[in-house]
Parts: sequence; structure tokens; C-alpha cells
Amino acid sequence: MLTKAEKTKQFILETAVPLYNEKGISGVNIDDVLEATKLTKGCLYGHFQGKDDLSEQVIDLSLKKISDKVRAAVSKGKTPKGKVLAFMDFYKNPIETYISGGCPIFNTAVEADDNYPGVKLKVAKVFRTGQEEITALLQEGINIGEFSNTLDPVVFAFKMVAAIEGGIVMCRVMDTAKPMQGLIKSLKSELEQYAL
Repeated sequence: MLTKAEKTKQFILETAVPLYNEKGISGVNIDDVLEATKLTKGCLYGHFQGKDDLSEQVIDLSLKKISDKVRAAVSKGKTPKGKVLAFMDFYKNPIETYISGGCPIFNTAVEADDNYPGVKLKVAKVFRTGQEEITALLQEGINIGEFSNTLDPVVFAFKMVAAIEGGIVMCRVMDTAKPMQGLIKSLKSELEQYAL
């Protein structure tokens, strides 16, 4: 059971996640968080050493939330192939995202690239871990005879994640999910070519 202080800190973090995802690290200021939480500066600074500390913890939470959500969706697949298809389906509507403002992994990656080296490392770890998990699923599919051994798990996992992340951005900018649905259909067709 969380203490009152832990609950308050969690409330601040949860409330700040969509703000950071929509405005970015540099676009959010402490006043935005105070306005959203209706808390005082003293309360906020009782839980965080400053904006950098708050930002880092908000980013950690948003990356964890999206990673957990993706893993939960993937785990519903019954086979390696089913799990990979579930991953693709998780992203079929890039307009209505789990956290408002788009994919927090991509959003954070773009902003952190040149400006926040510590955050960039966190995002790189999420990308690396996700790719390794997808690669492992594809390899497992090969091992159990679900896919042909002509499938290169590393290449396909990278291509799929890169295409989906890029598709999210493009669809959000164009305000349409239709191209993403076509992209996912195409990725599924390509994967199907390796199915045994």
C-alpha cells in the first residue's frame, strides 16, 4: 500500500505523462504541471529536486507504461507468429494512442536525440529491448517450424519497428489512420511469405 506521499508523487507523474508526451521535455514547464495537478510548488518540490528530476521520472514512467501495454497486447498471441501479429495490431490506430500525443517512445527519441543524452540512452534501451523481443519471437517461430529459416529475424524486426514508428508520425501529421492500416497489412503479407 502506498503512503500518502507516494500517492501524491504518483499522481504528479501520471498527470504529467500526457503533458510531456504532447509538449515534449522542453515544452513543459513547472507551471504546466502545477496547473494540471492543482498542487503548490512546495508540494511538487517536496517530491522532485527540480524540473530535470521530474522530467526524467515522467519519461521513465511513460516509457514503462507504453512498453507494458505493448507487452500485454503481444502476450495475447498464442504462438510466436500470433504474438508478432498482435504487436502490429497494437499500432493499427496511430490517431487514438494509449497516451495522448502519439507514441511516447518516438516522441521522446526525437527530442532527446541532440538535447538530452541521458534520456536518449533510456529510449535506445527501450528500442533495443523491443527489437530483441520481436527478434526472439521470430527466431522461436523458425525454431518450432512456424516460419522458414529464410526469414532473417533481426532484419525483419528492425524493418517492422522502423516502419511502424515512422508510420505513426506520418499518420498523425496527416491525421489519418488509413496508411497505417495499409502498412500493417503489407507487413503481415510479407511475414506470411515466410510462414510454413
